Amino acid sequence: MNQDRQAILFGLGAVALWSTVATAFKVALSWMSPVELMWLAALVSWALMGALVIKQGNITIALRTGWKTAAWAGLMNPVAYYLVLFAAYDRLPGQEAMALNYTWALAMAFLAVPLLGQRLTRMDIAAGLVAYAGVWVIATRGAVFNVSFADPLGVVLALASTLLWALYWLLNARDSRPLLVGQWQNFSVGLPVLTLLLLLGPGFQWHGWPALGAGVYVGLFEMGVAFILWQLAVHKVSRTAKVSNLIFLSPPVSLLLLSLVVGEPILSSTLIGLVLILLGLGLQQTQRNERS
Repeated sequence: MNQDRQAILFGLGAVALWSTVATAFKVALSWMSPVELMWLAALVSWALMGALVIKQGNITIALRTGWKTAAWAGLMNPVAYYLVLFAAYDRLPGQEAMALNYTWALAMAFLAVPLLGQRLTRMDIAAGLVAYAGVWVIATRGAVFNVSFADPLGVVLALASTLLWALYWLLNARDSRPLLVGQWQNFSVGLPVLTLLLLLGPGFQWHGWPALGAGVYVGLFEMGVAFILWQLAVHKVSRTAKVSNLIFLSPPVSLLLLSLVVGEPILSSTLIGLVLILLGLGLQQTQRNERS
């Protein structure tokens, strides 16, 4: 099996797992608070990545260097990003939070202008207008001429999560740490902070085995295995575009699972808005592919 075929299989595995996480978030949050879910998921992901770092023989490097970067990066991811994201999922239907979260790539393009000195092209602007028109459709639930949002705080939290995620990756553009080492260090910094927030806030209560299983699933697959599979795909493929387009397969599957498992009726406004968001991302992706 050549490397490109392996990369596509890894990419499909990551996308398949990411397609389930909106459902997993809603199921877990039906029992737990965002802080409880974040703490449990971060603990599971930290343990998984730590085991992999040890297996790779990088634990000595992980313990000795890179902690200055981890000191601030860990506060962004996992702490700030996932707490804001889970808070959005706690307030919004999963279909809306999921769709809005897909605009992070556009947020990255716009933030790269002041942070990295990059220029926006006409295609970037067109992609942004199309995608954020989709955001407006979803936020207003189809009442596009009505500025009264169904849940304004939930929409703000979902969009804030995209800014945090984009900002995290832009600030880490020059991070020289091995990827798994960096993630494990970030979670090593973030986990004590999350523990403190948990103790000062709701505390961790026993919600039953299904709740525990949902939290473990989020930490194991959304933050752990999917991340690893995607990185393997990106590193093995000859051209990133061959796997980056796979991400467009995830939203339809996510909507289907939310409908079947959570029982969410799929709103027409979500479908229209998601199509616009994916169209905007597609325009941006086309431009990126032409450059490569």
